[in-house]
Amino acid sequence: MQFDLEPGDYVINPQNKDWGIGQIQSIVKNKITVNFENSGKQVLNSNIVELKKVNDR
Repeated sequence: MQFDLEPGDYVINPQNKDWGIGQIQSIVKNKITVNFENSGKQVLNSNIVELKKVNDR
């Protein structure tokens, strides 16, 4: 589980780098909703996908 992430943070999905940078919209239990610049809104399971925080935004 990734407790260092919160809505508004910018992230990338290392497994799908072509999605681009996304902004976290919401986190409900293990479901993280992220709006990615190249793939739109994605709902990800935080138990399966480990997002990397982007600090340069």
